[in-house]
Amino acid sequence: MDWTVYILECADATLYTGITNDLPRRLQMHESGTGAKYMRGRGPFTLIHTETHPDRSTASQREATIKSMGRAEKLALSKGKKPGF
Repeated sequence: MDWTVYILECADATLYTGITNDLPRRLQMHESGTGAKYMRGRGPFTLIHTETHPDRSTASQREATIKSMGRAEKLALSKGKKPGF
């Protein structure tokens, strides 16, 4: 089963990074307020980046890497640019 790493841009311009094996379901959870506590009250949001990985372990490692990036790097990643350039 594939896992997806995703980045959401919240209404307050903050970025949220997460993983899921069912992206439509997870996005609905965020919208309804039953997803991550961080997202509650920060909607609406925009899905700005997704990556597919073959397993949860790989997706979790990538999530950690993305979470360690700064805002500019995450936005560059979402625009298909190599972070740092």
